[in-house]
Amino acid sequence: MGRGYIVEECVEKYLTNLSAAAGSCETGLFIGQCSAQRDFVVLAVRTPHRETEGATESQRKPSSLDNIDVEWVAEHARQVSRMLPGGLNVLGLFLIAPPEVSKEAQNTLKKLVFSVDKSISKSKLWDLSEDDVTERITLHICSKTRKAVCKTFDVKDPKCSAKPADWRYQSGISSSWPLITCSVQLDLQIPVTSENVDESLKDGLRMWAKQIDAALCLINGKVVTDDSELLSGPKKSTKASQQQTVQAQLLISTEDADAGQMSSAVVQECSGSVCVRGAVHCRAYIHTNKPKPRHAAQAIKRDVVNTVFSRVEMLLEDLLMSEADLACGQQDLPRRVFAPLSGSGLSVCDYIFPDESTADVTERFKEMLGCDLAEGDVDTSMEAQKRCFVLGVEDGCDEEATQVPTQSSAETVPKKKAAIQYAAGMVVAAAVALLATATSLLYLTE
Repeated sequence: MGRGYIVEECVEKYLTNLSAAAGSCETGLFIGQCSAQRDFVVLAVRTPHRETEGATESQRKPSSLDNIDVEWVAEHARQVSRMLPGGLNVLGLFLIAPPEVSKEAQNTLKKLVFSVDKSISKSKLWDLSEDDVTERITLHICSKTRKAVCKTFDVKDPKCSAKPADWRYQSGISSSWPLITCSVQLDLQIPVTSENVDESLKDGLRMWAKQIDAALCLINGKVVTDDSELLSGPKKSTKASQQQTVQAQLLISTEDADAGQMSSAVVQECSGSVCVRGAVHCRAYIHTNKPKPRHAAQAIKRDVVNTVFSRVEMLLEDLLMSEADLACGQQDLPRRVFAPLSGSGLSVCDYIFPDESTADVTERFKEMLGCDLAEGDVDTSMEAQKRCFVLGVEDGCDEEATQVPTQSSAETVPKKKAAIQYAAGMVVAAAVALLATATSLLYLTE
């Protein structure tokens, strides 16, 4: 037997109500969370039809497998992945097609799965771990008989063949998933070392993402072992649907776990610098199938990296569409807003630019995720306007720009004591981290 999938009953209702017109095809995404033993599917969403001038709704639907716009499906998946908090991912796809093309359906689904994974991976600044599952689910549904065939493909093996999978429906699978929250205060200064400001910015964020990945994660203010139980106490055994909230805190260490030695300052020639400053709200969900603290830590760390990079990426895309450059001065990055996912204990997110309204956000939720929301359902309070998140470009760096070292000696500075913590508006730093010229120091706060 192949990999097992526990699927929310609302997904079954959605797929049942979703029908393809005679002779046409429908595609869509599955969203959920992986675990070592099985995966959980909590949402299915149809790929929106690409707008074509003068075409009706039925005419925009692909009439055959060859007419499916693979690039458009992948782009939809990329945008949807931005709207998912930590712990939730695009797990695969479904295809509703007429019976006459059933023999070619698996090849089409394989092409779509690999294209979607490639598109999403381009926006990731973190690497897969040993715990990550690389199998992706595909569900082929005959539009006439409604028979469903469930298979998986390993996206890290281009030569892989389809494997059977177990697909079972269940109600309320995510209603009590614990919520992990974390607030992050950013103050990054990234040197521009090439003519391409965008590339310098992305390279700097990649270096920062490695610091986040190596950060110490406190759970409810305590250091916990990776293999201990995340959910403990009397609430663990209750069947109540009350959702537990776990407070996470990330501490950046100046210790180099690999080298174990004091680093020296790095001198770089640069033509300017890019600053990323502000406070961001991060959240992640973790399944209740014996979750470990390391799973929670990984989910919230990835959400921190994803939400920051998504905003920067969106700003760059917006400038590209308007044919503008990342000129000197300050650019407001979009704020993160949240909305409840009906029928579950989960929330999804979106980003709102200063010139946008809540109505614009609800429209995107409808188009991208199929969520029917009122404007009042959108929570805009987590990142208030007064805590604006900005990206600033400064021209004309000094001839020599010195970067703060991100490592220190493991022998002289224990890891816990070397951690830098920003809390209650006060900066507590290890003495070895004091340098006169600091250009890339990051503070993280609960």
